Amino acid sequence: MPSTPVSRIGCPHMDCPTHGQLGKGNIARHGFFKLKQGSRRRRFHCKVCGKTFSSTKDTPYYRLHCTRRDFDEVSAMSVEGINRSAIARIKALSWNTVARWLERAASAAREFNDRMTRGYELREIQADEIKTFLTNKDRTAWILTTLEVWSRLWPSTIVGARSYRNVKRVIADTSRRGRFEEFPLITTDGYYYYTLAIGRIFDRACVYGQVIKTRRNDRVVRVDRRLVIGSPRTLEDALVRSEDSETLNTSFIERMNLTLRQGSAYLCRRSACHARSKERLADHLELLRCFYNFIRPHRGLRFGNEVRTPAMQAGLVSRRLSFREVFTSVGGMLLYVLIIIDFRASDSRIQRESAAA
Repeated sequence: MPSTPVSRIGCPHMDCPTHGQLGKGNIARHGFFKLKQGSRRRRFHCKVCGKTFSSTKDTPYYRLHCTRRDFDEVSAMSVEGINRSAIARIKALSWNTVARWLERAASAAREFNDRMTRGYELREIQADEIKTFLTNKDRTAWILTTLEVWSRLWPSTIVGARSYRNVKRVIADTSRRGRFEEFPLITTDGYYYYTLAIGRIFDRACVYGQVIKTRRNDRVVRVDRRLVIGSPRTLEDALVRSEDSETLNTSFIERMNLTLRQGSAYLCRRSACHARSKERLADHLELLRCFYNFIRPHRGLRFGNEVRTPAMQAGLVSRRLSFREVFTSVGGMLLYVLIIIDFRASDSRIQRESAAA
């Protein structure tokens, strides 16, 4: 990765008057220091507070005793469904080291998701839940997720009980971060609390329908579609505007549920690698959500030779990111986030191409 211009670096020390401010001329290069494996790290000096700091300050790479490539590879294997014990064996690391690294990666991914997953367009939303368990089958937990169908963006997720409070939280978070010019189409299963939460948050400013499946011997034998908010005319208009749906369905969120189960060792069926706590499961899902939205190309978003990520399709970035760019954009010191802001400045090109397609 090319060296960062000092104009894009702010002092990370909280007691400095120029903390986090860019372009003040107070940051100067201050040589290098060597790591145990022989590589070098750049140091910087703040002329205002007089303190020095490394190029990895306030990032997950800070005081890392291995290479950044190893850290990125551990994160990548984790979101591809490989459990921590297997990662430790593959990389010849201690299990505790892998666990500590993934905690750092999840914290950075959570901050990145919170900052970047904003301003997307809401056209068609699908919501669903996944049931799992913690420690043993007596402690169940639910993963509530939403999906923006047009861009395949995964906007929000909540881990906890299957309750009205959590349903309202996940729908409200999706609505608060997005924007809509026309009434969005919302589709869920027949869970009762969705009707209350969506009616409370959107009122009549949406078209909401439910897809209720009747199963017998683990097979779907009947599918009922019910319009809850809106009229048949507004539903028809919403389906005409939709690029992917000809009728009410939850097929896209159900396919994403499969992606979650394949990408998280905690959620694989008949697995001994279930999560021991709700917090650990929620952290891993934040890392997986960052990978799914910003790093992993989506095969359903192929335009000629270009395969976009959901964040590219939603106009949040203009190209596929990497874990290195995600991890070095957090903490407020190494401000590769300016590059990401430049991505957003060029999203008009993406919108024009999407409209032409």
